[in-house]
Amino acid sequence: MSIKVIGTGFGRTGTDSMREALAILGYGPCHHMHEVIGNEEQKRMWRALAQGAAPDWNQLLSGYVSCLDWPSAYYWRELIEFYPNARVILTYRSAESWWESFEKTIAAGLEQSVDQESLGLALIARQVFGGRSGDRAHAIACYEANVRAVYAEVPPERLLVHALGDGWEPLCTHLGVAIPDQDYPNRNSAAGFRSRFSLN
Repeated sequence: MSIKVIGTGFGRTGTDSMREALAILGYGPCHHMHEVIGNEEQKRMWRALAQGAAPDWNQLLSGYVSCLDWPSAYYWRELIEFYPNARVILTYRSAESWWESFEKTIAAGLEQSVDQESLGLALIARQVFGGRSGDRAHAIACYEANVRAVYAEVPPERLLVHALGDGWEPLCTHLGVAIPDQDYPNRNSAAGFRSRFSLN
């Protein structure tokens, strides 16, 4: 089994809905932060990578057909090279709307984290945002820089930019599959995220 779809978008850009959509289309299981949260071995391997271990992508993503969201999205450059036949998806929303959602969810969770060795702090807070995930202007600049880099570095024939609300048609066209007879998923609202992780 090899990775067939690689996500390059930050968390809170519709990645959980895309995860379910890919599963419906036959591209599951999909590696997503949810997979890491519930698995101690996944936490160990990805934390080691975030702390400088050499990547073994086949081990890190063993059993998965697609990957998106953090932690894998941070390593999209390495992944699109390692899996040269994989399709690439940039899940996207405007920087301002992304920040509104990110601030209330992931940033709030990082701020309340007491585990200094957590993957969230090791990867998202420190590496993605340079220790400034709660700084609005800085976080938005990081978000926009990632979007620009994806546009600049991913060959256009491999890339789909999938904005919130785009639904099935562009995704299915990109993957060369039929549109399923069901609504596109709508998962992981900010309110649901906060409730699941008991954020104040």
